[in-house]
Amino acid sequence: MVRPSDSRVPYLRKGLLLRQLLRRLAVTALLAPAAAGAMTMIATPAEAAPAKTSEQALQTEVNRLTNVERTKRGCGALKVNAQLTAAARGHSAWMARTGTFSHTGSAGSSFVARAKATGYGQPSAENIAWGYQSAASVVQGWMNSPGHRANILNCKSKSVGVGAVYSANGTPYYTQDFGY
Repeated sequence: MVRPSDSRVPYLRKGLLLRQLLRRLAVTALLAPAAAGAMTMIATPAEAAPAKTSEQALQTEVNRLTNVERTKRGCGALKVNAQLTAAARGHSAWMARTGTFSHTGSAGSSFVARAKATGYGQPSAENIAWGYQSAASVVQGWMNSPGHRANILNCKSKSVGVGAVYSANGTPYYTQDFGY
């Protein structure tokens, strides 16, 4: 059996003694306030993360902000359509579930096919997005993109459906379907 050299023994003992002392101090610090009848404080972050907006609230606000952009530029407000909303929610749910970001959906479906599958006869365009934490930021993102902006400001479109769905890790996926 190899014995530690004499120079190492004090180091090991000091380290061992220091660990024991620290443990005792930690236990004392934890128990002292309770023993003295004092209130204990729990540290919390200075600023809590904002509460996650409900999917329905996101959808409603995206619709409202889209209509604000349209009316500022002389287009009529879009009417929310239940069939387009069902198509949009279904596509957002599929993207969120699979982690796929594409206009091509489940089984190779197009936005036209998805809208028609819900019974809507004249779909006109689709916008998609992911990762935006608010309705304002996603609408602004679309307005900053020429193609998405053109879809929003197409005055021939009369109906809209928005689907906002959170993935398992909390990432929001958006689909905005337009119709004539």
